Amino acid sequence: MPKSKSMKQKTVNGVTFLEGSDNIFRDLGFPETEAVNLLARANLMMEIEKAIEERGLTQTAAAKLLGVGQPRLSDLYKGKMERFTVDMLMKWLAKLGKQITITVADRDVA
Repeated sequence: MPKSKSMKQKTVNGVTFLEGSDNIFRDLGFPETEAVNLLARANLMMEIEKAIEERGLTQTAAAKLLGVGQPRLSDLYKGKMERFTVDMLMKWLAKLGKQITITVADRDVA
């Protein structure tokens, strides 16, 4: 049985599986507003990791650039999403020289 309404059950060659939506957190059953926020934070955190890697920075050097201690950056690498806000992550990306674009679109509301 699907975890959320957005998941669809499919059978191919006798094998039944669940096809998820575009948001893993929705599929896991989080309320819609929380699922959207969690996905945004996860995406921003991955972009920060990628930007740090692109610049060849160590966690210590990146933490210094971002104005935080290295343990704080370690939390990011460990995926501790509850420790970060979208606002904070966007500020970090700006400090890493990234431009952030936000897109808002209509969606079907059940």
